Amino acid sequence: MGEVVGAGLLAHVPTIMLPPETRLELNDGKEISLVPGLHQLRADVFETLDYDTVVVLDSHWFTTVEFVVTAQDRRAGLFTAEELPRGMCRIPYDWRGDPELAFAMEDTGREHSTWVTAIDDPYLPMYYATLNLWKFLGEGLDKRWVSVSVAQTGDREDFLRAGRAVGDAIARSDRKVLLIASGALSHTFHKLRHLRDHEASDPSHIHSKEAYAADLDRIAWFKEGDHARVLDTMDEFMPFRPEAMFAHYLMLAGACGESDLRATARQYGEYENSIGTGQVHLWFDRPDGGFPAPHRTPVDPDFVRQSGGPDLPAAG
Repeated sequence: MGEVVGAGLLAHVPTIMLPPETRLELNDGKEISLVPGLHQLRADVFETLDYDTVVVLDSHWFTTVEFVVTAQDRRAGLFTAEELPRGMCRIPYDWRGDPELAFAMEDTGREHSTWVTAIDDPYLPMYYATLNLWKFLGEGLDKRWVSVSVAQTGDREDFLRAGRAVGDAIARSDRKVLLIASGALSHTFHKLRHLRDHEASDPSHIHSKEAYAADLDRIAWFKEGDHARVLDTMDEFMPFRPEAMFAHYLMLAGACGESDLRATARQYGEYENSIGTGQVHLWFDRPDGGFPAPHRTPVDPDFVRQSGGPDLPAAG
């Protein structure tokens, strides 16, 4: 039996990839605390815990008609970010994948009335929500890394179903897995003409006082292990535009028992601004007895009807 042996809601902001002197220049002469936070997380968890595979729930990878899981034996190459090619240019990467686990997620997707497809195409694009965290937490450790996309047409229920499929696939495997929800809390940028006035990491630069307060509430609830409250107040959080509809966290919650999840968060680094958005590293250690099992998904008649038709991607 496989299991999730640790989980995190982690920030992947591009500033962590800048040279140290540039980070200091942008941040009033101080280090961005997210960087030493990741170094400490690596030392505490990624270099010490017994695990086989890291599964990244990638808030930058948007797919449309299904959730997609990387299923290559190995991913290697050079990465230049389409969003920020000046700051993230020709970054080398090389890690082992986990096709067996990826295809298991495809199988369990149907049990949760959702579409999950494993893709082993070597030309599948890379996104920095995965790569940036691998550079800090995975490079040199020779662990398997797998990424899961966000179906941009999904909603809260779709993201929870996908997470349940991920959790079930892990449980039925022989893998010990670290699960990373890679993304931000509130996620509204300052406008281009003004954003260079808001590059420092001090949270006074968060886009609004209301978004700042909403983020701090959720950080406090995570530290209390009150995932049920986070889930119950999603409608209240949505006006602050959590990154990717907070799909990365919702999939993590779906994999780890949703409202049954009581794992408390350890924070690495400070809660920080990134041109208006709220960023934090929170790590959830494996509770005594393990993370709760994924919930069951009632059979969805719409899924049964639609999945009986032509194979995807005809829906596009």
